[in-house]
Amino acid sequence: MWRNPELIKNWTISNAEELYGINKWGADYFSINKKGHVVVTPFGKENGPQISLHEIVKEVEDRGLAMPVILRIENILGSQIKLLHNTFRDVIKATGYKNEYKGVFPIKVNQQEQVIEAIAQFGKDFNHGLEAGSKPELIAAISMLQNRDACLICNGYKDEEFIDLGLYAVKMGFKCFFVIEVPGELELILERAKKLKVRPYLGVRIKLSTHAEGQWSESSGDASVFGLNISQVIDVIDRLKQSDMLDCLQLLHYHIGSQIPNIRDIRAGAFEACRIYQELVNEGAKMGYLDFGGGLAVDYDGSNTNYHSSRNYSVEEYCYDIVESIIAVLDKHDIPHPVIITESGRVTVAYYSVLLFNVLDVSSFHPSPLPKDVKDNPSELIQNLLSTHDMISPKAIQECCNDALYYRNQARQLFKHGQINLRDRALAENLVRHILIQISKVGSELKHVPKDVQDIDRLLYDVYYGNFSLFQSLPDVWAINQIFPVMPIHRLNEAPTHPAIISDITCDCDGKIDNFPDYAHDKNALMLHELKDGEEYYLGVFLVGAYQETLGDLHNLFGDTNVATIHVNDDGGYQVIKELEGDSVADVLSYVEYDVKALRKSLKQLAEDSINKGFITPKERKQILEGFEEGLRGYTYFERE
Repeated sequence: MWRNPELIKNWTISNAEELYGINKWGADYFSINKKGHVVVTPFGKENGPQISLHEIVKEVEDRGLAMPVILRIENILGSQIKLLHNTFRDVIKATGYKNEYKGVFPIKVNQQEQVIEAIAQFGKDFNHGLEAGSKPELIAAISMLQNRDACLICNGYKDEEFIDLGLYAVKMGFKCFFVIEVPGELELILERAKKLKVRPYLGVRIKLSTHAEGQWSESSGDASVFGLNISQVIDVIDRLKQSDMLDCLQLLHYHIGSQIPNIRDIRAGAFEACRIYQELVNEGAKMGYLDFGGGLAVDYDGSNTNYHSSRNYSVEEYCYDIVESIIAVLDKHDIPHPVIITESGRVTVAYYSVLLFNVLDVSSFHPSPLPKDVKDNPSELIQNLLSTHDMISPKAIQECCNDALYYRNQARQLFKHGQINLRDRALAENLVRHILIQISKVGSELKHVPKDVQDIDRLLYDVYYGNFSLFQSLPDVWAINQIFPVMPIHRLNEAPTHPAIISDITCDCDGKIDNFPDYAHDKNALMLHELKDGEEYYLGVFLVGAYQETLGDLHNLFGDTNVATIHVNDDGGYQVIKELEGDSVADVLSYVEYDVKALRKSLKQLAEDSINKGFITPKERKQILEGFEEGLRGYTYFERE
């Protein structure tokens, strides 16, 4: 596209939608308006209120929050919870299913207090519960959950204190299930229940033989860390019978992986789980709840395929496969339909958060104009490069490609050995850039492009330096090559002309985004606009609400970003309902065990010693210490003066 003058001249919003795929992954929440701004429609309706992300950015900055910012759109949480419950309700009604659906949000997906509070509030009318895998998460869940009809699921490894907390919740009227994940847990649960005089709600997590595709396939099958095998489940049943507590076993749980891209795996896992549920009922367990765990995927790349960053099914298909699997297995044996539970965390919060940041600078491959007297240059190397440039044609493209790269290496070797000076090397490399760009243009018009010529495009990408830390805000990009939609949030009525990768501001070669959703352009580069003097250029990374805030680390001591949460009103206006300032320099130093008071004392002593040794004056000491103090209070990210 960047070499197509006709497309650039006749650029439309539709071209931008196609290029960035926003109409594919946006799920009716994100689109582009006539001004060329990305807009959010938090109720998921085409005729609902639309809010410009660019206008939000400007207001947030006016309020004093510098980029980067995590923007949370509160209404999207409500829309996603409503979508999940209403879809299950519609499928239940259409199939004649004889029970209900109760969703559960796994706190580990996004543990921020503001997020859990909003989920509890929006989920109250739907009996939407929470899942906890640790003592801190359980305390948060009990304190936040506003509905005793919702389910509280306790997964993970449980010690005595964890179990007591859950039993206290049962005493207070909560439907709090202990899911037995390892064999040794049952005895401790029974012991604490007897001590506290509470009959617990119990579940078992089963290791299914069904194996799911995707990034998290190791969550399923015999290699799964958590869950009981069939023999261990039988042991649990026998122990409960022995204790006259088999009626406490009411829930079956399994989890075959997060972000399951293929509906076939979901169907296979559901069918196997239903068979085990049937056998537990036959053994005399009370049952009544079937927890299908997580796995409902988000279509990050908009391809609607079984690629690991996508899914080849809709939410409706997902619900139908679960409900119909239960009916198909249990109706044959007249077993009552259980309450359906899913722990759909990713799909609940992914759309809710957007990482917004400004671009600080660009390292461009675009060459500078050649000197007018370049043809008079006596250097044999320069003359060879000029000849190569003049030879470029469809028939000679491979030869010219080989020659350009050869002469570039020759220039570098000649420089190392002192046979050409710095200016000659700069001229040679500039000529190589001109040649490679011309080769790329000619190659784009060929039906069959030589592989070496195809690889040239990667040498032409610009580097846009974004004001963010990949390791803090997008750790899954670095750790597991997760793909997130990335695009400019404004100027989309202009044609972007620069293929680029995005670098963060950490001093780490892994701190870059060079893998993008694969639409009509090369997925290793993103088309971006040329920067304008005196005008900020803003990019957004979308669908980052799941896991990213929880997993972020302090690489290079870049801390948490600023956070702004908006609530969109029915009349089309919005309110910034919460602002959270990101970490200061002092904050992150304290996180890695520095004593900030001791640092201040040390800096004062160093400044005083510098006066005594004549390096600075007392007046300069005051200025220096004020600078250090301002630095400690400052944001860890780049701040414009």
